[in-house]
Amino acid sequence: MSQTQITPPQTPERSRSATRNGLIVAALLWSVQLVSLVAALSGTTQAAIAIHFQTTQIAWFTLMTLLTGTFFLPFVVKGAALFGKRRALLVATGLGFAGDLVAAMATDYRTLLIGRGIAGIYTAATPLGYAITRDIFPRRWVGLANGIMAGGVGLVAFGGPFLSGWLLDNHGFRGVLWFMAVSTAVSFVLVALLVPESPVRERGGRMDWVGGILLGGGVTLIIYGVGEGSDWGWSSGKFIGYMVAAAAALVVFLLVERRVAEPLFPLTMVRRRPVWAALLATAIAAGALNAVGVVIQLLILMPKIPHVSDGLGWTGEHNAIVTSPISAMIIVGAIGTGAVARRMDSRILLALGVALAVIGYGIGTQYHSTAAQIISWGVVAGLGTGVVVAVLPIMVIEVVSPEEQALANGAQNLALGVMQIIVSQLAYVVMAQHGMVLKGTQFYLDKGFTNGMWLVIGCCTLGGLLVTLVPKAERLDDAEVGQAA
Repeated sequence: MSQTQITPPQTPERSRSATRNGLIVAALLWSVQLVSLVAALSGTTQAAIAIHFQTTQIAWFTLMTLLTGTFFLPFVVKGAALFGKRRALLVATGLGFAGDLVAAMATDYRTLLIGRGIAGIYTAATPLGYAITRDIFPRRWVGLANGIMAGGVGLVAFGGPFLSGWLLDNHGFRGVLWFMAVSTAVSFVLVALLVPESPVRERGGRMDWVGGILLGGGVTLIIYGVGEGSDWGWSSGKFIGYMVAAAAALVVFLLVERRVAEPLFPLTMVRRRPVWAALLATAIAAGALNAVGVVIQLLILMPKIPHVSDGLGWTGEHNAIVTSPISAMIIVGAIGTGAVARRMDSRILLALGVALAVIGYGIGTQYHSTAAQIISWGVVAGLGTGVVVAVLPIMVIEVVSPEEQALANGAQNLALGVMQIIVSQLAYVVMAQHGMVLKGTQFYLDKGFTNGMWLVIGCCTLGGLLVTLVPKAERLDDAEVGQAA
């Protein structure tokens, strides 16, 4: 591990005012949750885009951003460690804005996917935002800031459907795409004006280009192979070839990382049981919960066509009204978790969140035909989701040092993104087993939606069980934080 340069903590008299800290939290909240907002907008819009472009490949509208984001994530977080987290966040935001412009102006589906792919680089904002909070806030603010930022998922889930419904109903999917571009531009301005640079970085380090290409390439091969597996055939030579090539790239990556002086993700960090166990449990649990939107949004927004589609056919506005209580519970769960994280074992919090989500969605597999049914189980699942998303960055803080924070957050988001993509694509495959293609568009029957939810439930349950592998770590109150406070 290369040496780091850390500014000593300031005395309370020299600390920033609460107002200034609040503005920084607001700027980081917007940057981090814009990733979730775009995902929510994409989910609401995908049915309209599939019908407009008459494509059976609508899965790639959402997966393309995850695909490119996963590939470039290692480079962005390593760049953050070398050149500064704020600077890396601004670069990722600028590229995200460029991709949003391409997508908004696209006249064919291929160009639209290219734009979404470029915009995917912005997904690095999530690990960078959480890493910055550890470095620039005093101890008493770290847990609260993480809870507020994670609770933004609920704000996005609460306001996102209303916003996307209004945009979609009044301005079509183009209005949604242009709103994404404007929102990314706002994120750039907020970070540039309000967020200070972290003093924690590697000194004299170098970018591990070979390691990054091997890691990003290996993961990309897995994602693309899984994405096309249903068309190629899961036992086809093409699918197997992609998986073998991906495995070979990842094995070579591990060999390279053991020899280079400045590894992309130091194996000494990842090999520690508290680190790899925490990354594994959180990535599987949260990745599965992030993927459930694929099923829920298609269930709600796809039209009702006898013997062809069992979607509820709701408008975007009706969807927003029904799901708003669920979103409110996400906020409650996330902020509540941030408030108690200093006193409770984070492993218990993760297990509790997973249990609530599994119970909620388990009921949802049987009852999802009316607004009252969806609200009744959705508030339980929403509360559990809020707990899970809030505890993710906290578990990483508890098991790594400050200089490892950005890399560890990057590793967590990389694993989470891969899991989300795999579960999402498998959900499309599972749902399509009970559906049909009509006029170039894939539709789904009720059994398909039900089986898609069971897939998510199974993966989330696995993540919850894996928390038993995480050894007891130091509490958030004992972790080293506030280097720039």
